[in-house]
Amino acid sequence: MMCNKSDSNVTVIIPNYNNKELLANLLNSLKSIKTSFDIIIVDNFSQDDSVLFLKSNYPEIKLIENKQNKGFAYAVNQGIKESKTKYVFLLNNDTVVQENVLDELLKTMNKDNSIFSVSAKMIQLNNNQLIDDAGDNYNLFGWSKKRGNNHSISEYSEDSEVFGACAGAALYKRDVFDVIGFFDENFESYVEDMDISFRARIHGYKSYYSANSIVYHYGSASTGSKYNSFKIKISARNNIYLIYKNMPNWMKLINFIFIFFGILVKYLFFRRKGYGNDYLDGIKEGIKTKNNLKKITDGTIRNYLKIEWLMIKNTFNYLFE
Repeated sequence: MMCNKSDSNVTVIIPNYNNKELLANLLNSLKSIKTSFDIIIVDNFSQDDSVLFLKSNYPEIKLIENKQNKGFAYAVNQGIKESKTKYVFLLNNDTVVQENVLDELLKTMNKDNSIFSVSAKMIQLNNNQLIDDAGDNYNLFGWSKKRGNNHSISEYSEDSEVFGACAGAALYKRDVFDVIGFFDENFESYVEDMDISFRARIHGYKSYYSANSIVYHYGSASTGSKYNSFKIKISARNNIYLIYKNMPNWMKLINFIFIFFGILVKYLFFRRKGYGNDYLDGIKEGIKTKNNLKKITDGTIRNYLKIEWLMIKNTFNYLFE
């Protein structure tokens, strides 16, 4: 029986927008977990009967009802601030978990006191022989990359450090948010998890991937497709935000050619798919509104150099894997 338990060490936080059937699948899978946990669902003004379904079938679950959809970052921040446990486990509503997922995530988290987040091994729900995400990396081109995407599930079989965790299925240390801040609500949705991973690294924290914590992921359930105008525009804008707020000027300068090339390649890619103008609109909006964000200025040169080195390694891995 799922309920909030006083001895819980983890709060599962699920931002929800429509897709009642997928949410039901997730909640059913959570019932198999033996480890004690709390659960908070933040409904982002669903237009289906998700809220009625939850109140009728899961009255024991803490439900936060929003009167408008302000995006993923706003919703998960609500859940994190409402939580009381040492860890929070963020899950998209289009996921299904294996029963040992929390045990494995916690096992990886406890390997190193400097770990802030641990990404689960996300497997494609519609093709369960292929990986969806094995943690996220960030490179000199300003690209976030899902490790292991479309690789066999037999690969990426060992825990490893990654640049950042995918917030669709990741465990976070609750008290670190008090140090580095919460998810940036200016991002709304997309890239917000890479932003907070970058910010954590500026403060000396790490992200890891847990190879044995299995989560199945449907993918793009809220936006409806892999590529669409909204997703491409907001992601392009948010990538500008990420660079502006997290990189000091010297890092922007030495990486400028790579970042420019990365933007050009992405524009050409999306133009071929008919979304070139959407991508450019996102870039323009990011440049125009970047001053709305608070720049991170309290990092040490040592931590920035570690980040630069990781970006260099990830670029070579991307080009030659």
